Amino acid sequence: MERDSGGGVSVIIPAYRAQFTIARAVSSLLAQSFSHWQAVVVSDDGADYRAVLEAAGITDSRLTFTGTGRVGSGAPAARNAGLRRARLALIAPLDADDRFEPDRLARLAPLAAAQGAAADNVAVVRDGDGAPLSTLFPSGTGTATLDAAAFLETSVPMFFVVRRDLVPGWEEGVDFCDDVVFNIQVLDRVGRLPLVLEPLYEYRQREGSITCSADSGTRAELCYRHVLDRLSADGLRIADAALRHRFAAALGAKRALNAAYMAAQAAGRCANFQEFLALRENSRPG
Repeated sequence: MERDSGGGVSVIIPAYRAQFTIARAVSSLLAQSFSHWQAVVVSDDGADYRAVLEAAGITDSRLTFTGTGRVGSGAPAARNAGLRRARLALIAPLDADDRFEPDRLARLAPLAAAQGAAADNVAVVRDGDGAPLSTLFPSGTGTATLDAAAFLETSVPMFFVVRRDLVPGWEEGVDFCDDVVFNIQVLDRVGRLPLVLEPLYEYRQREGSITCSADSGTRAELCYRHVLDRLSADGLRIADAALRHRFAAALGAKRALNAAYMAAQAAGRCANFQEFLALRENSRPG
C-alpha cells in the first residue's frame, strides 16, 4: 500500500462488540476540522462494521475496514492489524466507545509531525448519561510538556498521536494496560512531548467495559505482574535503562493503588476504578 509522507493521520479503531458505539466514534471523526485523516476500523468479533455504519447512515471514502480474523483477540492485536492497513504519516488510536472533540486532530497533528508525538488532556465521561466525571489534568489553554515521570503519575488512559516511524506497535501479550506500555515505549523514543491542556479526547466510562468489569482489579494485577516480568526478562523494548527502572517503580505504586481499589470495591464503597479515584480525591483534607 502506498503511504502518505505528509501530515495526515491514520486513526485506528479496534471494534469488539461495538455495534452500539462505533457510529458515535466515527461521527466524531467526520466532525473534525482537520480533514486529512483515514480511519481503520478493525473488527475483532467477526462483525461487518461497514454494514453497521451504513445502517447508521455513515459512509465516507476515508473509512477502511479490516479484521483480526479472530474473536476477542484483544485491543493490541486489533490495533496492530489496523497499523498494517494505515497509510498516513501519523497514527492515532481511538477506542470504539470514545470520541474526539472536533479540533483534536487539527491541534495535535502539527505538533506530532514536528516533535514525533503529541498528547492532550482527557475528559472522563459517564457513558450512560454523558455526565462529566473528571479531567486527567486541570483543564486549560495552551501547551505544556509531558515526560515519562509526569505520565507515570496518571491514572486515566492517554492516547498519543505518534509519527508512524516512531510507533512501536502494541504488545499483544499485554491485554489490560497495553496503552501504558505503548505510551512508555513512545516516550522512550521521543523523550518528552507536547501536551495540549484542553481535553480533546473523551474517554467514556461504560458499564460492561473491561475497565469497569467486576474483575478489573484482578485483571490489572495480572497485567502489572506480566509487565514487570517482561521488564526483568527483555526490557520490554525500552532502551533507556533508567526509564525501565522508573517504570518498574511506578508499576509497584500502581499495584498498591490497585490493591486499595480492590479493597474499596469489596467493601462496596465504589463500583469501578474511576469512582475509587474520585472517592480518594474527595476524602483528602482541604
